[in-house]
Amino acid sequence: MQTVTLNNGARMPLLGFGVYQISAEDTERAVSEALAAGYRLLDTAAAYGNEEAVGRAIKSSGIPREELFVTTKLWVQDAPAQGNTRRAFETSLNKLGLDHLDLYLMHQPFGDVYGQWRAMEALNREGAAKAIGVANFYPDRLIDLIVNNEITPQVNQIETHPFFQRADYQDLMREHGVQIQSWGGFAEGKNDLFTNPLLAEIGKQCGKSVAQVVLRWLTQRHVVAIPKSVRAERMAENIDVFDFELTEEQMAQIATLDTGHDPEMVTWLAGRRLDS
Repeated sequence: MQTVTLNNGARMPLLGFGVYQISAEDTERAVSEALAAGYRLLDTAAAYGNEEAVGRAIKSSGIPREELFVTTKLWVQDAPAQGNTRRAFETSLNKLGLDHLDLYLMHQPFGDVYGQWRAMEALNREGAAKAIGVANFYPDRLIDLIVNNEITPQVNQIETHPFFQRADYQDLMREHGVQIQSWGGFAEGKNDLFTNPLLAEIGKQCGKSVAQVVLRWLTQRHVVAIPKSVRAERMAENIDVFDFELTEEQMAQIATLDTGHDPEMVTWLAGRRLDS
């Protein structure tokens, strides 16, 4: 597995396994199969409701903890944000059955962002969260957080796929030492991604599936990807993307698919709250 080096020196796998929208009932089996397929980066969140199942799969795998890179995420916390952020972190850690996290992300730029970030900085200094970062932060919010706090986020996990490529934003993040990570790498099936003629033709040229082309396109751009699946054969296919390389022409062709962003997700994120 190829890795990227974060701004604190930690090494993060370039390709991992996400569990968004996998039910708690299916998560333990899916994560167990993903670990068996070779994934070592696992990505979950308090909002997904399946941290305990991820933890059970980790425990039953027998894989040494130091070989895993486990991420979960903080949902928006009520005031006082600093104390509630620490409690949320400890709840997630207990559900996962771990003594530390490799990466803790602020799931969205809402609520008392500064208070939440100060608590996350403290968790990082204590070693409880080896790396900290954010998700769904647009450029103005990210730069504001960087210039007004001590620790620069190691990661920003944002929607990134062939129809919303974020190339300029990736350049900006690189300038500030922030690693881009993709969620929704397959555009959640929108715009008929899996039957897109251009992606299908490139797949044919490479002897790979559309999904493999998309994941190779992401990883070749040094974008960390976390595809999810509940099918073992698909997990194996998704991780098998390091034995070929897209040409400059193919990368340029995929660049023409960029169409922009649907703001509905931002509205949904802003209005959602978790039960305490």
